[in-house]
Amino acid sequence: MKIISIILQLVVITGFYLLGEALQGVFNIPLPGSIIGFLLLFIALMLKIYPLEWIESGAHFLLAFLSLYFIPATVGVVEYGELFSGKGMLLIPIVIASTFLTMAVAGRVSQYAAKASTDRKERS
Repeated sequence: MKIISIILQLVVITGFYLLGEALQGVFNIPLPGSIIGFLLLFIALMLKIYPLEWIESGAHFLLAFLSLYFIPATVGVVEYGELFSGKGMLLIPIVIASTFLTMAVAGRVSQYAAKASTDRKERS
């Protein structure tokens, strides 16, 4: 039964993606359809139109395999080794620094959001 639940939740997440793609195509919005779908899902969750429990297991399933989604990008970088010769070696510290900066900012934002959520629950 849990597998069916996860599959249905993945279908819903895919539905939001497809809705975003359709809106992008119809209205010629200068954003990728996947981002529009993500924003629609985010708005639906924030306004409690769509409860988090209805997609939570499917989202956790996708997150469990998130690292696999980056393998093609890593392989693509390895194929262009000549890019890193000479001054291209400066790209490595830049990538490392930007990765740590992104991690730090994401951590701060998530801590802020968790604190705000806790404060909101305490006030209720």
